[in-house]
Amino acid sequence: MDRPRLLRRLQAVRAHSLTLAQPLSAEDCALQSMPDASPVKWHLAHTSWFFETLVLGPHSPGYRVFDARFAYLFNSYYEALGPRHPRPQRGMLARPALAEVMAYRRHVDAALHEFIEAGDEGALAGAATLIELGLQHEQQHQELILTDLKHLLSLNPLQPAYLAPDPAAPAVGAAPPVRWLEFEGGLAEIGHGGGGFAFDNETPRHRVWLQPWQLANRPVSCGEYWAFIDDGGYRRPELWLSDGWAWVQAQGATAPLYWQPESGTQFTLFGPRPINPAEPVCHLNLYEAAAYAQWAGARLPTEAEWEAALQMQPAAAASAKSLREHLHPAPIVDGPGLLQADAAVWQWTRSAYEPYPGFRPLAGAVGEYNGKFMVNQSVLRGGSCASPAGHVRPSYRNFFPAPARWQFTGLRLARDAG
Repeated sequence: MDRPRLLRRLQAVRAHSLTLAQPLSAEDCALQSMPDASPVKWHLAHTSWFFETLVLGPHSPGYRVFDARFAYLFNSYYEALGPRHPRPQRGMLARPALAEVMAYRRHVDAALHEFIEAGDEGALAGAATLIELGLQHEQQHQELILTDLKHLLSLNPLQPAYLAPDPAAPAVGAAPPVRWLEFEGGLAEIGHGGGGFAFDNETPRHRVWLQPWQLANRPVSCGEYWAFIDDGGYRRPELWLSDGWAWVQAQGATAPLYWQPESGTQFTLFGPRPINPAEPVCHLNLYEAAAYAQWAGARLPTEAEWEAALQMQPAAAASAKSLREHLHPAPIVDGPGLLQADAAVWQWTRSAYEPYPGFRPLAGAVGEYNGKFMVNQSVLRGGSCASPAGHVRPSYRNFFPAPARWQFTGLRLARDAG
């Protein structure tokens, strides 16, 4: 057990959550914009609840619970761990105040530090997997902090910025031409192959048979998606899945979330700024992604095609990014292989979120983490600008219901070979 390394990782992940909250007021942290989103304050408390409930309570003898009432307030969906405050009402939790949530985090952190530095070797070994799961879980919530906050700020008529606009924002330009990468198909293996962390839904590794296919070397750009809009994309039912066309009509949708086509701007975490044709289009739901693919004479890739392609055309390793670089997808720059595979937008696939052959959820309450959501959702692959560096990997399976579009979600086209 490498205690110093584990402690450094814990400190880095926990500190990053506070860095994300640092520019915000207490009012910013308390509000909830819709049932699918959560207040920043709740994210900060829930990630501490996870460590307190699943690591410290069972594994650190003598741990003192900060406030027993928090078990009800900050449980998310773990039925095995008792009742919880209704998700749509998290924005009603004016108490505990943000200062108390921060005190809760310090209390949990101090206990985690003591446990890692001086806890019983056997107890720490038994908890190490849960600690890593808790850190990966907190990184997922770091991405949610940014996406939930963006939705919240977008509803304010003042269009406030999370951070002041960057004076060095990329110039408006055009994306490089699409190149189609050829893949022969045949027998492939997908799923986590061991070595390093993976969620249970990435396992077991298994074989799949793939027909020859082509995959675009880059995501679809804003400029390309604007051409779809100009060609009547949101007015042509023949392009849309049945549920998607019903969604368009019910919502009156005419453009991606946060776009204002009349002014040529989109809302970002820097406030409003011009829609850059060279950037990957984002904040699309599955319906919009599938309709664009139909319009473009292509289709969405399967998750097996996406992962197998990345094994054959590896993406460049994601480097550490500044906070500003986590807030918006960067313009597409030409290069070899699969461009922006893991650090721009999550990419919709045509695959339903289902268990892999032989899947077994983890034992205990953490078995509720992924498996019970394997219904009525679709898989996204890659990663986004808001994903913490080093958090995603080729086998990572993100998943959302088809209408969801407040995440940094876009698409990459595929088509059958020949």
